[in-house]
Amino acid sequence: MSFETLNIKSQYRSSSQSSMLNECLLPALRHSVFYKRSVGFFSSSALLSLLSGIQNLIHRGGKIQIIASPKLSNADIEAINLGYENREKLIEQNLLKSFEQDLGVPTASVEITKQNILANLIEKNILDIKIAFTKNPIGMYHEKLGVLIDDEQNVIAFSGSMNESETAFEHNFENVDVFCSWKNDDKTRVQEKQQNFENIWNDKEERLVVKEFPKVKEKIIAQYKKWNIENLSEEFEKIEWEEEEENLKEKNKIENEIQSENLELQNITQLTAEENLFFDFQNEVTPFFHQENAIQKFVESNFQCVFAMATGTGKTLTSLFAANELSKLQKLNSILILVPLKDLAPQWKKDVEKYFCGDVIEIHSGENWRDKVSDLRVLRVINEKEGKEKKIVVISTYNSFSRNNEEILELFDCSKTLIIADEVHNFGAASFLEKMPEQIPFRIGLSATPKRPFDEKGTKAIFNFFSPNEFVFEFSIKDAIENNMLCHYLYFPIVVTLNDDEMEKYEILSEKISKLSMIVNNSDVSKDEKENLESLLKERHRIIERCENKKELFFETFMEEIKKYKDKTLVFCPDGKDENQKDLLDFFREQTWKKLFAKGKILTLQSYVQGSDKKILEDFSHGRIDVLFAKQRLNEGVDIPSTKRAFFIASSTSEREFIQRRGRVLRKAAGKEIAEIFDFIVVPPNRNSKYAYKIIDSELKRAMDFIVTADNFGECEKILRKYF
Repeated sequence: MSFETLNIKSQYRSSSQSSMLNECLLPALRHSVFYKRSVGFFSSSALLSLLSGIQNLIHRGGKIQIIASPKLSNADIEAINLGYENREKLIEQNLLKSFEQDLGVPTASVEITKQNILANLIEKNILDIKIAFTKNPIGMYHEKLGVLIDDEQNVIAFSGSMNESETAFEHNFENVDVFCSWKNDDKTRVQEKQQNFENIWNDKEERLVVKEFPKVKEKIIAQYKKWNIENLSEEFEKIEWEEEEENLKEKNKIENEIQSENLELQNITQLTAEENLFFDFQNEVTPFFHQENAIQKFVESNFQCVFAMATGTGKTLTSLFAANELSKLQKLNSILILVPLKDLAPQWKKDVEKYFCGDVIEIHSGENWRDKVSDLRVLRVINEKEGKEKKIVVISTYNSFSRNNEEILELFDCSKTLIIADEVHNFGAASFLEKMPEQIPFRIGLSATPKRPFDEKGTKAIFNFFSPNEFVFEFSIKDAIENNMLCHYLYFPIVVTLNDDEMEKYEILSEKISKLSMIVNNSDVSKDEKENLESLLKERHRIIERCENKKELFFETFMEEIKKYKDKTLVFCPDGKDENQKDLLDFFREQTWKKLFAKGKILTLQSYVQGSDKKILEDFSHGRIDVLFAKQRLNEGVDIPSTKRAFFIASSTSEREFIQRRGRVLRKAAGKEIAEIFDFIVVPPNRNSKYAYKIIDSELKRAMDFIVTADNFGECEKILRKYF
């Protein structure tokens, strides 16, 4: 993969939340074929810290070049000045001493394995080290410079205060500036730093002497090489296994100590906690590691937190686990769950009732809920008189809560209530902002994408309510795939060109949008003007979404792909109607049927839109429907894990929408090893238009988001490079 797919910042500073080691150096090393580093102080422990990154570099046949300065004491310098010792001999002695101090005497098998890898790398000339010292004995080489190169000759260069040592990586306060060759503003700086390194490495700097010390290499190999390495990949796997063994031993030791010292106290605490637990999981399910981390974040944030978790990673269960943890520490007798669509209320109710024996009430249109609410109010009064508390869960849509919030909140003792907002980005809608239940102290917001596009006010309101201390737990699609929570996928970008008429309309609308945006952004304007701007933006987007050339390319691609397997296929269609006032979803479904029939293929096709029976999803999941055509309704929350293939005809520029749609496809299911996504990427007919870049930028953003976590990223890059 190219460096260009990485999110490399221009600066890494210890005072920020970013990490030069974890966010820049290790990811870049995994894509490098060359790592060149010159430092004032080098520690062999640093190379051990970088092993997880250099594994891929070595696999690609890469090389590592290190230039360092020797550590000389005042006594050494004085001896050199007085001529008591040969300078190079003293440097050699200090280098050997330094390596011995860094590497030490190994006490665990994992340390022996790491040191053996280091010695083998030196012996195989994969790792080469040179020493730089000033011609004037008083001075020392103190520069810090790094260069990484990938197999496409992209270059990352960095310089700053950070030495090549474990202490610098993990503990020091450092500042590093980073430059990337593919960024126009950085090109000159990258070239300068590359040349600086080459000058030093080849001993072409006037004030420096740069030498190899072969005896030092020989001593390292003799002392630390324990066996020959034929397969480096196996050695790295061995490290992982040995580290797990060491961690497990240490963990067991600590756990045994704690258990023996606090057994009686734990039994008492457990008994008390179990009496208060809101849900009874009965050890049927236990949290995964990422859910444990989310729960911990919730507790640390005073029980107010946003869970930004990828679709399919268990947001629902995570919130229920968190509710149980809350019930151990605070009095909790009710939970209010808000969902964006009434389709999701039965799904939540089903999940809650697995582990909850109290009353669960659905409040939304089409549900006769008022009689149940009246009964609960009466029962609550009776229980209060008898000193009892009845636990309840209320599941409502955002719209129903907004209309009936006072009536619903009367059901609860709000001080003992938790609100769980599913697809929490809906919480920031203007119609809901005045209805936020501030009297409820315990809050969880769930969403793969909690930020609202083009709505800074709504986004700010969400985070102010659910995570006023900026506590957000994040678990991305990339994290989920790497941890086997979601399935791997192949991404197939299908490039579609706007026709000339569509491009002309796009340009005309863009001119209007540009003029109106200047007015809206620079002055107080009426509601009508804002709505007019929003209408123009939607109209322009519809040109991309309903691009005429998509039709032919979709049918061509679909008919070819359906030869592989016929079922578990989802098609996201554009919203609205075509020039003949034909609903676009109906058009794609009917034309697909005709083309299949003409080829002698009989498949079961069905639509899923607003008002559709949920049984359609069940039939699709069980193979009774082969191809499902859908629109916006499947963006949020609805589970169809069996989906193996998806066509995204509708081009979404909303990050929330395309992440939600991808989530519909990546859920794991029996017999499903890998998913396939076909995405229609729209490009302008030529680049002469000043608005061509608008189309390219928005479409490329979506494509790159899909590519970076796809198994076939290299193939995708080659396709898109022709157009972007």
